[in-house]
Amino acid sequence: MIGLYFSGTGNSKWALNTFCSEYDSSVKTYSIEDNNAIKEIENSDTIIFAYPIYFSSLPKILKDFIILNKDLWKDKKVFAIATMGLFSGDGAGCLKRLLKKYGAKTIGGLHLKMPDSIGDEKVLKRPIEKNKLLIKNAEEKIKKSAEKLKKGKPTKKGLNFLNHLIGLFGQRLWFGHKTKNYSNKLKINTDTCIGCGKCVRLCPMNNIVLENNKATQNNKCTMCYRCINNCPKQSITLLGKKVVEQCTIEKYID
Repeated sequence: MIGLYFSGTGNSKWALNTFCSEYDSSVKTYSIEDNNAIKEIENSDTIIFAYPIYFSSLPKILKDFIILNKDLWKDKKVFAIATMGLFSGDGAGCLKRLLKKYGAKTIGGLHLKMPDSIGDEKVLKRPIEKNKLLIKNAEEKIKKSAEKLKKGKPTKKGLNFLNHLIGLFGQRLWFGHKTKNYSNKLKINTDTCIGCGKCVRLCPMNNIVLENNKATQNNKCTMCYRCINNCPKQSITLLGKKVVEQCTIEKYID
C-alpha cells in the first residue's frame, strides 16, 4: 500500500499523511510530481489517493497523470480522499469513474471540507478560527474513516449515483469547462513582481518562467493556486483581480 496525492496549497497532502498515519504509520506517501511515484504505484496493490476538487471536477494535471499512465491502474484497489472548499457531490466518484476505465476498483471514498484555497476571491473566505475548526473536524473524520478501513468497512462518500447527480447539477454542468483544459487566465503584475522565482519553483506545470527578471506565464495553468498563495508581493491572480487572502495549510494547523 502507498499514499498518492496531488496538492496545491497543502490540504490534500495533509489529509493523506494524516489518514495514512492513522491507518498504518509505515505507509509511505508520494506526490504525483515525484519521480519515484510511477515505480511505487507499479509495486503496490492498494493506493490511498488524495486530491483537491475544482468545480466538482478533478484537477486537469491529475486527469492527465492518470490517463498518461493508464497501464498502471489495472487491478489496483483505490481509496479516494477528496478535499474541497465547499462541496463536490461526487469528488471521490470522479476519480472512481476515470480509474474504472483502466481496470482499477475504488473500494471507498472520503470527502473533507477544508479551508478554501482560492486566494483572489472573497467567496468562501472564513475567519482563521473557523478554518482551524475545519481542520479539526476533518481530522476527526479522517480518524474514523481510517478505523473503518482497518475493519474492512471503508466509508463510501461520493461514490453512488445520487452523489454523481449532485456533482453534475451542483457545479460541473455549469463550471466543468473550466477544468477540461489548462487555463490561460493566470495574470502576473509585472509592476510589483520582484523576480524572486518562487512561483517558478512551485508551479507543478512549469508554466511560469522568468524573463528579464520578471515572471511570465505560458498559458498552461492547472489552477492549483500555489503561486498565488505564496507570492511574497501578491502579484499573481487567476479568478479574481486582487489577492484577498493567501491560504496555505500551515496557517490553520496549531
